[in-house]
Amino acid sequence: MKIDSKANDGARTERGMTLQEVLGLPVTINVVTAARALGTGPNTAYEAIRNGNFPLDVITVGGSRRVLTASLWKLLGVEGHVSSGDV
Repeated sequence: MKIDSKANDGARTERGMTLQEVLGLPVTINVVTAARALGTGPNTAYEAIRNGNFPLDVITVGGSRRVLTASLWKLLGVEGHVSSGDV
């Protein structure tokens, strides 16, 4: 799975998210949203999860897979941009 780990403040890519959108995410997100933030498709993300290659922390809640947003922020290197007033 190819991941561009650099977040930017600029315009959204075709499937990606802006830094502001990433920082505005709730505590957990679904796999489709995580894939979008990483600039990849959901099928690629689900395949990476099945293969144990997904770079984010995934938990199962009520039969649904959820991604911990903090692991996304860490991967993208934006965790320092979040203040207590932002979340």
